[in-house]
Amino acid sequence: MGEDGNGEEYTQDGTVDLKGNPVLRSKRGGWRACSFVVVYEVFERMAYYGISSNLVLYLTKKLHEGTVKSANNVTNWVGTIWMTPILGAYLADAHLGRYWTFVISCSIYLLGMSVLTLSVSIPALRPPPCKEADINNCQEASTLQLAVFFGALYTLALGTGGTKPNISTIGADQFDDFHPKEKNQKLSFFNWWMFSIFFGTLFANTVLVYIQDNVGWSLGYGLPTLGLFTSIVIFLAGTPYYRHRLPSGSPFTKMGMVIVAAFRKWRVEVPVDPKQLYELDLEEYDVKGKFRIDSTPTLKFLNKAAVKTDTKDPWMLCSVTQVEETKQMLRMIPILIATFVPSTMIAQINTLFVKQGTTLDRHIGSFKIPPASLSGFVTLAMLISVVLYDRYFVAIMQKWTKNPRGVTLLQRMGIGMVFHIVIMVTASLTERYRLSVAKEHGLVENGGQIPLSILILLPQFLLMGIADAFLEVAKLEFFYDQAPESMKSLGTSYSTTSLGIGNFVSSFLLSTVSRITRRNGHKGWILNNLNDSHLDYYYAFFAVLNLLNLVFFFFVIKFYVYKAEVSDSMDVLAEELKRMRSKESLQDVSNT
Repeated sequence: MGEDGNGEEYTQDGTVDLKGNPVLRSKRGGWRACSFVVVYEVFERMAYYGISSNLVLYLTKKLHEGTVKSANNVTNWVGTIWMTPILGAYLADAHLGRYWTFVISCSIYLLGMSVLTLSVSIPALRPPPCKEADINNCQEASTLQLAVFFGALYTLALGTGGTKPNISTIGADQFDDFHPKEKNQKLSFFNWWMFSIFFGTLFANTVLVYIQDNVGWSLGYGLPTLGLFTSIVIFLAGTPYYRHRLPSGSPFTKMGMVIVAAFRKWRVEVPVDPKQLYELDLEEYDVKGKFRIDSTPTLKFLNKAAVKTDTKDPWMLCSVTQVEETKQMLRMIPILIATFVPSTMIAQINTLFVKQGTTLDRHIGSFKIPPASLSGFVTLAMLISVVLYDRYFVAIMQKWTKNPRGVTLLQRMGIGMVFHIVIMVTASLTERYRLSVAKEHGLVENGGQIPLSILILLPQFLLMGIADAFLEVAKLEFFYDQAPESMKSLGTSYSTTSLGIGNFVSSFLLSTVSRITRRNGHKGWILNNLNDSHLDYYYAFFAVLNLLNLVFFFFVIKFYVYKAEVSDSMDVLAEELKRMRSKESLQDVSNT
């Protein structure tokens, strides 16, 4: 982008300030700007996990819901949390930009948290306490009580839709792909991003969960609400240091134009030479600071959208770059589908894994472990694994693969999927052992506490953290990295969509398996009394499902083609512009 009058360098990636002016590299962006962004995410994760980690217990103990209903309410809400980012990504890319979409959504998020805190604090907004062992004998929550509680939860989910796909993207935008030092820093950004935000998760899964179980839900929800407010103020304070990207139009409209144009011209032959396809002038891309993409042979049918005809109607004629952007988003969909099953496994952490913990001895001396606090070990394992991965694993693999990342993003995801198979086998065997002890002590019918330490569940939580260090970090980076520059927020929302659909799949499987296994007079695999259930069978079913999904993933990645580095594309663009201008200069000289 050149230099200012004092010789200071502007960024080369088209980032601007809030007024749309080019920004100086020394004044904005980099790790300084990211520090304000990361602080928000630490507190936001504290708020989210402070609710989700223990929500299944609030629904059963305070709102008196059964195992299947409470677990499904949790996964349906979490699923919505992770699906709404599609809307937030659309608003950011098409209309408001990432910054303003984020700021508006923060206020909605804070409103939801505030109402939720009130709903757990005011006695009239929940049913009277019940000491009955059978929840069916307890008074159910009224329509008003449920409306306030779930209304607050889903208001919060709406706010998350605008913050989640944009906050990590805003952070990544602070690094210039065309500056060697900043590009290198960006390679580690997502690892350290995940490392930083999981401190908030760890606090939620330990301190907040303990406060909710032993002090009170009002303080347990009030603290993250206060933390969220503080983090929003800190984020706003960092505004003078941020680099921004202007909204570039609706990605859905752009993609729709390509698909419609291709189908409307389905009988048209695509020329052998891709240079005969319609494309904008190089200068137009250069002036707008956008990126031109060359035609690729993948998804050839869509190339029909760029075949020149007698009309310039955008629903009949699209540029090669627009076609390639659409291809990039569509090529990722099979990978997205392959992540649904692992996301379904993650949904078990705050539902069935926590419910298992309530049946076990939670004492270590005089201290009583909250069941949901075991989720903290997922976080802890992930923190350690991310550090070891970034500092040692990458360095070792670089020597073998010559890849700056050590292994490709898809290979890293595949390793995480293998861990998910191991996790569910481990969970199934652990549950089988728990049930055998329950039977041995005559605790099957009465659902009493089993004389086993809750720490026997620790391996499945720790393994989940290691799996996340591979799969979840790689998934976030993959969908951001492989998305076109003008659709980064939408690309990031693919990652959250995976988690959302995974939670909805969890609800569907839990309800379906519970219903099917109760047929013909059978008790069923999942009951309110877990000592009389068969979660070991359910987890074994998940292990098989993960194995089949891994085979599908290997099949999908066999055909996946990574997109070209944007910086390389810009280098090519710069060289082509130089050649064109040289030719024009020579022609001018010859004409004179």
